[in-house]
Amino acid sequence: MTVAIRNGAGSKRSSLGIIRELVDTRKTLWVLIRRDLKLRYAGSMLGWVWTVLEPLMMSSIYWFVFTVIFHRSVGNDPYIIFLLAGLLPWFWFTNGLTQGADALVSQRRLLASTALPRQIWVLRSVGAKGCEFLFSVPVFLLFLIFYHPQYNWQLLYIPLGLVLELVLLVGLGFLLSPIMVLVRDLKPIIRLITRVMFYASPVIYGYHDVASLKVPEFVKVLYGLNPVTGILECFRSGFFDQPAAGHVILSATIVSVLVLFLGWFVFKRLESTVLKEI
Repeated sequence: MTVAIRNGAGSKRSSLGIIRELVDTRKTLWVLIRRDLKLRYAGSMLGWVWTVLEPLMMSSIYWFVFTVIFHRSVGNDPYIIFLLAGLLPWFWFTNGLTQGADALVSQRRLLASTALPRQIWVLRSVGAKGCEFLFSVPVFLLFLIFYHPQYNWQLLYIPLGLVLELVLLVGLGFLLSPIMVLVRDLKPIIRLITRVMFYASPVIYGYHDVASLKVPEFVKVLYGLNPVTGILECFRSGFFDQPAAGHVILSATIVSVLVLFLGWFVFKRLESTVLKEI
């Protein structure tokens, strides 16, 4: 792939101009995503299976713990479907967040020397992890065929969940990737936060389990403001007879869009500083 040299500071370009550049380089973005996936699976005997192996193992462990060892009082039946519908998007979130935040550091040699808009490196990282998530869908479909959950019209929320998670991850990538260049301690902080968020998000339990608890109302409000809560509601609602929590989906929509705008602003503001740092 041939690239040219860019001398101008990215912060001096308008947002509209950057968006036009991203649209013009969309084919290059797809080439970068495909290249990233090929390199990731090169020499691997199992290939894309590795992308679903970890969530499958985690789902099996939690299914065994909460259905065989302990009496389960959270989630919906079939519980394995409930777990997979939460863990698969969750792994996309954690991997996309980590790779998106590391997008500029990992591509520092190309960052200042190519004619590509620098935002493309975040889109590449998040997009590659999104493709890996899509690779896991056939495995999930096999479980759906075997366990027969209660399908309903709320399956229409799934495309919304996909869009919201993509928007949130891109926004977080724009927000964190330039800061990662300037503050290297951010990487372990992100790792710690994602571990905490796993238990603070409805991954192995549901939002309705939290809503039914006798806790102060502000705790439920804060929990509902977590965009992952609304995103997982989108992915799960169509498989169970429990109605979706529309207000947390709306909250996830608003927060995800705000994060995207904030991330875009921070990225554009810090771009020239990042170029000097690298």
